[in-house]
Amino acid sequence: MSDLPKILHVEDDPDIREIALMALEVVGGLDVVQCASGAEALERAPGIAPDLLLLDVMMPGMSGDETLTALRKVPQFSETPAIFMTAKAQHSEVDRLKELGALDVITKPFDPMTLADQIISIWQER
Repeated sequence: MSDLPKILHVEDDPDIREIALMALEVVGGLDVVQCASGAEALERAPGIAPDLLLLDVMMPGMSGDETLTALRKVPQFSETPAIFMTAKAQHSEVDRLKELGALDVITKPFDPMTLADQIISIWQER
């Protein structure tokens, strides 16, 4: 379906993780590995070697932007494309996240039936 082999999804909310996993793997046929925090993502990402980072913005401990900044310091992930997911999708917030290097920002709540297509479309337009 796409040339998008592996997504690292970082999301602290277990319900959203479960819905996103079904939306991306079952509906979208994508390969997804999930982490519950930025710290877990930093620890596991080198072994996962994701092609795309899908990051929740507001997470306890380490926010999505802090997670991206930390991952960018690892040479393996300095160029890995990232998409943020947030409920705070004002223009100023979207612009700020894009300045950090995000390909795009997906607004929560997302539609589980179209989430994979949305991500594939963003990936193909990069």
